[in-house]
Amino acid sequence: MGQSRLLRARKPIEAVLADPATPPEIRERLLLVPQIRKFAIELGLDARGQYTSFVEWPGDRIVTSVVATRPGTVTPAGFHFLLLGRLPYKGFFDRERAKRESEALRADGWNVCEFGVSAYSTLGWMDDPITEPMLRQEPGQLVEVILHELVHATIYLKGHANFNESIASFIGEEGSVLFYQNSDQPERAHRRRLEIEDARRVHAALLRFRDEVSALYASQGNGTSRDEIRRDLEEQARKRIRNLPLGTRDPNQLAAVLRMNDACLALTGTYAAELERYAELFSRLDGNLVALIARLKGLKNPKDPLAALLAD
Repeated sequence: MGQSRLLRARKPIEAVLADPATPPEIRERLLLVPQIRKFAIELGLDARGQYTSFVEWPGDRIVTSVVATRPGTVTPAGFHFLLLGRLPYKGFFDRERAKRESEALRADGWNVCEFGVSAYSTLGWMDDPITEPMLRQEPGQLVEVILHELVHATIYLKGHANFNESIASFIGEEGSVLFYQNSDQPERAHRRRLEIEDARRVHAALLRFRDEVSALYASQGNGTSRDEIRRDLEEQARKRIRNLPLGTRDPNQLAAVLRMNDACLALTGTYAAELERYAELFSRLDGNLVALIARLKGLKNPKDPLAALLAD
């Protein structure tokens, strides 16, 4: 089992840092982790024993996740799990198993998006380790990912995966900027802000395309005509992305490689659809991330957590 393999491979970060054989790039990233944990606790997140250990792991991912949509939809069909409720994705430690799952879904007519995951949370049930794929990211992304996963370890509302992922994404992003601001590293904070603004511009373009595709499916039945219109819409979306004023990424290269099938658009919606609304709330709170997290922790299993969080 992949989870047990991961847990058995854990080593205390202190021991890894004390080992002279630890590569310099691993050492540099691991030295950052206790600082991120301390910052997370100051924000009000529950770190407990999270990210106090390290796991060597080959490749660019721990898990390969699969998202699937039914024909003519851009909403995840989802997978049901007893303890977590319905999730929009299903993760596999074994990449070949993920591939077989995807092939089986495609054979049944589903649209599928596979994506690699460098980190995930067991929601505080276990002490999750820092993984080698996490450390291959840029430092700012590492800060964001750890904060994102600690949001999950702090609060997780069963059956509300879109809310859980989107609010964790927002807090991870904003928290990564604040981390560098509080660390008296204004240049890194500025760079992080630019990266986040670029990511949000791209997400907005993808969400616009997702809405266009959804409207197309609602107005026209399956067939070659609809497929042609969708291809035209996709080309228009890629053109808009090529014209985005990005400061940290090449928009032409990005437009060429972005996956924009229905299932990948559904995944974008899971993580990014509500970021603008969180930004508005964040502004009302005068950019106080501690207050936002306290507000989040105060939710008591509402039927509509987004509405409850945004309510005055």
